[in-house]
Amino acid sequence: MRKWIEFPLVEGVCSRQAHADFPIQEDGSKTYERELGKEGFFGPCTHMIHRHAPTAWTKWEGPLRPRAYDLNKWNQDKNCPFKTDIFLHNRHTQLRWWQLTQSMTHLARNGDGDQLLFIHQGKADLFCDYGHLSIKAGDYVVLPRSTMWRLDVIEPLNILLIEATDSSYMLPDKGIVGPHAIFDPAMLDTPKMNDQFKAQQIDANHEWEVHIKRLGKISTVTYPFNPLDAMGWHGNLAPVRINVDDIRPLMSHRYHLPPSAHTTFVANRFVVCTFAPRPIESDPGALKVPFYHNNDDYDEFIFYHRGQFFSRDNIHPGMTTLHPCGFTHGPHPGAFATASQFARKETDEVAVMVDTRDSLEIGDSAAAIEWAEYAKSWKAVEKP
Repeated sequence: MRKWIEFPLVEGVCSRQAHADFPIQEDGSKTYERELGKEGFFGPCTHMIHRHAPTAWTKWEGPLRPRAYDLNKWNQDKNCPFKTDIFLHNRHTQLRWWQLTQSMTHLARNGDGDQLLFIHQGKADLFCDYGHLSIKAGDYVVLPRSTMWRLDVIEPLNILLIEATDSSYMLPDKGIVGPHAIFDPAMLDTPKMNDQFKAQQIDANHEWEVHIKRLGKISTVTYPFNPLDAMGWHGNLAPVRINVDDIRPLMSHRYHLPPSAHTTFVANRFVVCTFAPRPIESDPGALKVPFYHNNDDYDEFIFYHRGQFFSRDNIHPGMTTLHPCGFTHGPHPGAFATASQFARKETDEVAVMVDTRDSLEIGDSAAAIEWAEYAKSWKAVEKP
């Protein structure tokens, strides 16, 4: 990877290094940086220096407002993942919230695209065409399009479903840090045709239904035997699993890295990123929370899985936020103040971010779990 040396334009008072060493105002008070960027932190960008926090609004009207939802309050206990309500969606992805308290009595098969399961809570055995996988909280499970699968529940499950509609999940190009950064592909687990898989095949007198989703509609195919009856396979296409505890985030003690540095999977016109525990920047001049920035090309969805979320106030595990394209957002005032004091030396948060190039539409039933006052949570203007 090569890049020609080029020089940015400079106007007025600014810092020479982005996200660090902000200038001080004439009266001695701090300044605030805002990033205006293209193509999700990969394109051209400018860093503005402001006298006031860019999120210190006093009123918000209109549909573009930032949104927050508490999925803990949403009853989506369905035996079939495709019968859950759609939470957010566009042409290239569907996000659903799925609770499963009893083992599935049928097989599921998604003909619309690859399926990503993020296990928020619970434990289960996953059986699919390729074999058996044990899954637990913190697992990502990628199921290639049209894989037949089911879950046997060990502990009740809460799962975030992220569909790559008409697309496939791939690993990001990790550039100069090499393919083994963040996680080594050798850490990806695949299903095994072990004794558990062979044991579930022995049920000659039992009919099995396969629920197939295609173009958003469900078809049901019934077999007089268990279709998960494969004896073996070879190839380079299979479901994969990795746990968030196996992700080793890129870090810099002198510079706050953009969210794109934490990309876990990529699909057509959206990416999935994982925020995992890491040391907080220790350089005195370095920004220690996410920088204020514009969503100029992407909608940003975050699911909060575990820990204390260092850039947010009043957010707990199981909640989500949606920041649509078109306005400035960033850390809450209390979080910004805490970071300025370097009160915490490391993060313990785990969160899943989905950045979509196309606007996300909100499902009708999601209104029941929205924190309607979320936009007002930035109102408390931090005093210099």
